[in-house]
Amino acid sequence: MKIVGSRKEPQILFHASAELLRQGARFNDEMHNFPTGNITRVAKGLYRFKTHDAANQHLQKCIVTAMVDIAEQKNNR
Repeated sequence: MKIVGSRKEPQILFHASAELLRQGARFNDEMHNFPTGNITRVAKGLYRFKTHDAANQHLQKCIVTAMVDIAEQKNNR
């Protein structure tokens, strides 16, 4: 197994920290910085997953699909 980076998983605390709020806001801003704006290709609806890993895989699949669609749109111009 290859480890890349040094990010540590934050502890689950009773009170939220300002740093974790900043990290969440930065992630949200980066999602909005996709070349086409707010498009992530996650269809509206209620999703139920058995594990967090399954939910993460679904989100990553949606993001990758959006990135592929954006690249194809740029190539067709």
